Amino acid sequence: MALTKNRRDFLANAGILTGLAVAGPREAMAAERRPNIVWVVAEDASPHLGCYGEKTIKTPMLDAMAAAGVRFDAAFVTCPVCSPCRSAMVTGMYQTTLGAHNHRSQAASGKAAGNTAYYDSYRLPVKMIPELFRDAGYYVTLGGGADSARPGKTDYNFAWDSAAYDGADWRKCPDDKPFFAQIMLSGGKNRGAKKHGTDPDGVSLPPYYPDHPVLREDWANYLNSWVQIDVDLGEIFQSLEEAGVADNTVVFFMTDHGISHLRGKQFLYEEGIRVPYIVKFPGKRHVGEVRDDLIIHIDTAATSLALAGIPIPGHLQGRDLFASNYQARDAVFSARDRCDETPDTIRCVRTKRYKYIRNFMAHLPHAQPNQYKDGKQIVKTMRALHAEGKLNELQSRFFTPTRPTEELYDLEKDPLELTNLAEKTGYADVTTGLREKLYAWMIESRDLALIPEPILEDLGRDAGNKYHIFRGSDGSKLLERLITVVEACEKKKIPTLKRAASNDAAALRYWGATGLGLSGDTASVPTLEAMLGDSEAGVRIAAGLALSRLGGKKAAEKTLITAIGDENVIAGMYAIRAIEMGGLDSPAVRAAV
Repeated sequence: MALTKNRRDFLANAGILTGLAVAGPREAMAAERRPNIVWVVAEDASPHLGCYGEKTIKTPMLDAMAAAGVRFDAAFVTCPVCSPCRSAMVTGMYQTTLGAHNHRSQAASGKAAGNTAYYDSYRLPVKMIPELFRDAGYYVTLGGGADSARPGKTDYNFAWDSAAYDGADWRKCPDDKPFFAQIMLSGGKNRGAKKHGTDPDGVSLPPYYPDHPVLREDWANYLNSWVQIDVDLGEIFQSLEEAGVADNTVVFFMTDHGISHLRGKQFLYEEGIRVPYIVKFPGKRHVGEVRDDLIIHIDTAATSLALAGIPIPGHLQGRDLFASNYQARDAVFSARDRCDETPDTIRCVRTKRYKYIRNFMAHLPHAQPNQYKDGKQIVKTMRALHAEGKLNELQSRFFTPTRPTEELYDLEKDPLELTNLAEKTGYADVTTGLREKLYAWMIESRDLALIPEPILEDLGRDAGNKYHIFRGSDGSKLLERLITVVEACEKKKIPTLKRAASNDAAALRYWGATGLGLSGDTASVPTLEAMLGDSEAGVRIAAGLALSRLGGKKAAEKTLITAIGDENVIAGMYAIRAIEMGGLDSPAVRAAV
């Protein structure tokens, strides 16, 4: 889409296209004022825009913003799905540290509501970034769409107070205050932006997707959504200029995670976690910079506070990207946990050259049943093509019954992550080094994900909040033991699993039962039958599923049916999934589910 002459003239005069606005008295005054901070966040979109190399469409506004500001070429999110990622963004902390990592699991209303007995433990134990700005005297808004006329999307995975925001529209900011504005765009969700006319025959699909009309049409519509994002961004900049605040406003642009496609959203490949990230300063500051240091989206919080002169709290886990003492990371980390009704635990560490992915539930396929993903026509099409034997090996990987425990990719030679080097000779040292690095980060950051969610709910209620569970010295020891037991599950170390099955820690008992069920060791049936009476619903469910796998479906059935109605609705969800995976199908089961 070409810029009209009027828009081109306006943006050139505003300094957006060139970043060469002439300094004058107003700019000098701006230097004495606290800057306005704007976060523009688009949904479900990977870096398919002109300044990142996309050729099929034109994105002149975004390209102009990058030319006039700083483009980060190696920006990533901490999670490739909405609510955990947004929870991290708005707190400046890893969702895995906060206990906000399981998608839409902690709210007193909306899609995540239901576990009423746990609501008190869902309250955030730290202040949100908007609250810190309000405390510092900023007018704080959350708007949806380019005009910010309506409230914007939150999807935060914790209970929060709507008073954290003063309203939706930053233009209502009093004259004597600076503003902090979050502007949420529908972005890649807007597959209806067909008016921009991208030709499906002209798109290039990654090789891990089949060349099929349905997928081509969807990809074209996705690129159309990028054109609409570009238009929306132009309107935002124009509004800032018309309001007379552009000369004192720093604008951040990013997406909340990658494209909503089979291998993108919800997964830790580049398509899911790598995002565009551009920062535009007023005047001539940082014009035309391109940075390739590894950054993570929670850096936005620390950076924004620093720009506003607000002290950065010690609990923030991001970095000020423009600090005089800034130190670049040697790696970034990302995590995927339960998405909708689909439990999973995946972690990755990415350096400049390599990505290591750890699948903690490798006994299951990547493409587990998921109502959200399975409702997409692109996924329906790929499932059908797989069933018909029409996908090649690469395109079929998501549908194989199991997946590798470890994946390693050389991103310099294999940017599309097609060849898993963890399965090749000669890469043991790299794999081991990155595995240890990932485990060290999990322990240091107090990653809660290896505590199964039904048990995590109870521990969070007892502790007052999930954030407090691992805060003592015993937390790191438990996490180390959990990692050891998960590895024992994968290696079928029966003695280790039986010891775990009788441990005082419910999370260890859960993984012990799970491993015994996966081991094929029928001699473990008495141990598992005894665990059906465990005090923790999560452990009872794990034991029931394990028995189902070892031929004890009759013994497991009553326990799993009862668990469906547990006070802890997360336990009920796990019980239903255990019934599915265990192949239980009787009149009593059908009546219960």
